[in-house]
Amino acid sequence: MPTRYRESIQERAQNKLVATVDRDQCLLIYPLPDWEQTELKLMSLPSLHPQARWLQRLMVGHATDLELDGHGRFLVPPELREIAGLQRLAMLIGQGSRFELWDEARWNGQRDLWLKSEAGATDLPSLLDSLSL
Repeated sequence: MPTRYRESIQERAQNKLVATVDRDQCLLIYPLPDWEQTELKLMSLPSLHPQARWLQRLMVGHATDLELDGHGRFLVPPELREIAGLQRLAMLIGQGSRFELWDEARWNGQRDLWLKSEAGATDLPSLLDSLSL
């Protein structure tokens, strides 16, 4: 974890993080209090909606507790590394109250696709209009 975030994570979350998978084949890493809020939002989605259930199964079902060690490192379990395709080099991307952890090659390829894409945020399904993760 970059040094500039460690103190904040220590104060807000006592070095406790939660990692889960994302549909973009990366990992989402939350300080514990932020994950708890996100989990409540996810579990309040309508359980009879197939996309909501899929999202709950993916994100809540793979949520894994992590802890920063004294050097600001955390160990990603093999199952999560496999799902995210993490190899030797990784990219940690800050996203407000969470981080994304990407395999470097996958990140570079996906980033290039996004930069070339003309699709915008208007393509979101209406179910997600009011959802803020």
